[in-house]
Amino acid sequence: MLKYTDEHEWLRLEGDVATVGITDHAAEQLGDLVFVELPKVGATLTKGAAAAVVESVKAASDVYAPVDGEVTEVNEAAVSNPESVGTDPQGAGWLYRVRLSDPSQLDGLMDEAAYRASLA
Repeated sequence: MLKYTDEHEWLRLEGDVATVGITDHAAEQLGDLVFVELPKVGATLTKGAAAAVVESVKAASDVYAPVDGEVTEVNEAAVSNPESVGTDPQGAGWLYRVRLSDPSQLDGLMDEAAYRASLA
């Protein structure tokens, strides 16, 4: 299941763990990414709070947690190769994985059709 936020994050749910990244639209708006800061494994995230930072030659942007939960894994490859977040945001450029503490929060997120419609 793939879900999206108004803040241009995506998350893919597998069991009770979601992989999180920025959308291709956000990556395109940011331009060439030069720096990525990720949360620590074991950190507890709160929905809507800043969880990561992506910085481009244009600006630095917070990446907000789409759900509450505990970080189970981070994509260290994205730190050493920030360009991957911009060139393959929903593949090699994922940012972190979080174990959901309240799966009902997924109900408030958009599916792909609704997200694409919100960009129009």
